[in-house]
Amino acid sequence: MSNDLIGLLLTGTKETLYMVFISSIIAFLLGVPIGVLLVVSDKGGIFPLLKVNKIVGFIINVIRSMPEMILVIILLPLAKLIVGTTLGANAAIISISIGSAPFLARIIENSLKEVEFGKIEAAESMGAAPLEIIKKVLLPEALPSIVRGITIAIIGIIGFTAIAGAIGAGGLGSLAIRFGYQRFRTDVLIGTVVILVVIVQSIQLIGDFIARSINRKRFKFE
Repeated sequence: MSNDLIGLLLTGTKETLYMVFISSIIAFLLGVPIGVLLVVSDKGGIFPLLKVNKIVGFIINVIRSMPEMILVIILLPLAKLIVGTTLGANAAIISISIGSAPFLARIIENSLKEVEFGKIEAAESMGAAPLEIIKKVLLPEALPSIVRGITIAIIGIIGFTAIAGAIGAGGLGSLAIRFGYQRFRTDVLIGTVVILVVIVQSIQLIGDFIARSINRKRFKFE
């Protein structure tokens, strides 16, 4: 493996990991509260707000219905407003975060809806406030499923960074397109694919391990 190939792959990997890490944090901070809101505000929820639920659900569905490439392009003006440019990793993070947050919100919603309703009723019968139910019942009970969902979302974000690379975001996606495809460098293309597979497999293994650990601890204390 030549030094220039190693240098290209190292740079692309660093940029991809940077985008994935920051985008995942922002998507988590946005997606989790929205997912919780969708559950508690739904019909039969602990704090029904049907109009709010429908509006938030509609916005999420609109964003999720857009192809990722189109969504990245649409959000470029917002990226320029926030970071001052439409190029590079920082600009891509804005688009990736906003594009991934609705997907994560739906995952969180589905995970929370798996919690047995009897446990929520028991907490309500003991006089627990909605916020207490969320913190002490919903989130802890759904935690293994949430961890697995977040793992899926992070892997999706990795794919998102590859797409954003097509419009100058940098990272392994940009490297595969600019050097691997456009310059017919098969070594670069294969190298980026191998690294992406390793990253995805590592994240999946870590997510599964954490989810299993939480399950074991919960069963131990039950």
